[in-house]
Amino acid sequence: MLPTISLNKSYRISRIIKGGWQLSGDHGEVKADRAVQDMVRFVEAGVTAFDCADIYNGVEELIGRFRVELYRQHGADALRDIRIHTKFVPDRDHLAHMTFSDVQAIVDRSLRRLGQEQLDLVQFHWWDYRVPHYIETLQHLERLREKGKIALIGVTNFDGTRLEELNSEVDIASAQVQFSLLDRRASGDFADIAKKNKITLLCYGVLAGGFLTDDWLGRSDPGYHFTNRSLVKYRLIIDEFGGWSLFQELLFCLRKIADNHECDIASIALSATLESSDVGAVIVGARYADRMNQTLKAFDLKLSDADHGSLDAILSQRKGPNGPVYELERDITGPHGRIMKYNLNKGDESQFQATPLVENSQ
Repeated sequence: MLPTISLNKSYRISRIIKGGWQLSGDHGEVKADRAVQDMVRFVEAGVTAFDCADIYNGVEELIGRFRVELYRQHGADALRDIRIHTKFVPDRDHLAHMTFSDVQAIVDRSLRRLGQEQLDLVQFHWWDYRVPHYIETLQHLERLREKGKIALIGVTNFDGTRLEELNSEVDIASAQVQFSLLDRRASGDFADIAKKNKITLLCYGVLAGGFLTDDWLGRSDPGYHFTNRSLVKYRLIIDEFGGWSLFQELLFCLRKIADNHECDIASIALSATLESSDVGAVIVGARYADRMNQTLKAFDLKLSDADHGSLDAILSQRKGPNGPVYELERDITGPHGRIMKYNLNKGDESQFQATPLVENSQ
């Protein structure tokens, strides 16, 4: 049984969430049938939460297919325990013009794709604070929650000031943020605000898109020319952290710790992040279940004081990233912002069609 955490009295999830960005096509070919079967394997291993988004091409539909397959293989009780976390990410070009009808149309589309009558958790994103309609748009989501189309509302990539502002208007259950050994912008003031308001941090980027693994140990700097946009994103975070040389020092330190625990670097990086009191759950992206057992081993580890001391000696040399949560990424003229795709809700680029369930699973 994997460790779990509660977002409220009736909403409990595993402390590891299977991420869905890697299924959107930007990370290579997706074999849909295999991906669906491997999601079932994650459930069989104790993972009860899955993360996706309205703008991840084809992923909500794919998870809809998985829900049907899980029901077929394991029945209604298994399906009832699963939580699907999606997002509401309005197009940057449309922020100033969002209406209730626009919000409802996107939520209804997610319901159709996933084959659900109620979305478990909708995580709200807003590209530009200078466009002041984010409170109004959040209130549209709250209205849909009151109508029963949404169970819980969370946010993603808001800073601490806006997190407090939003929570004063609507009960925010969770905040999805980037958090890893390389990036601790969500620690400190942000985490304190979240704790004060009983908001759980759901953390992505914990393995830095695969950089915090044995695959990159001892390798020379690859530069920035990747077809995988996730690798570009996290290669830029390595620069903020202190550069390739310091990153390699961190990997060699992690490898030494992993040798003592007879595991891989990723398990140590996950374990160290999960041990943070700021972290509620971690989102680990994976197209398939190939590395599932190694990932879950993080819960069996207990890092020693000596382990933490070795890590701290490297992490104390960190240069960044600095500033509020997601501030670097909001600068559309900077290196982090220039790689973003800002208007993915303009068209429905779905690859798959969801199959509704025979009965309501809620």
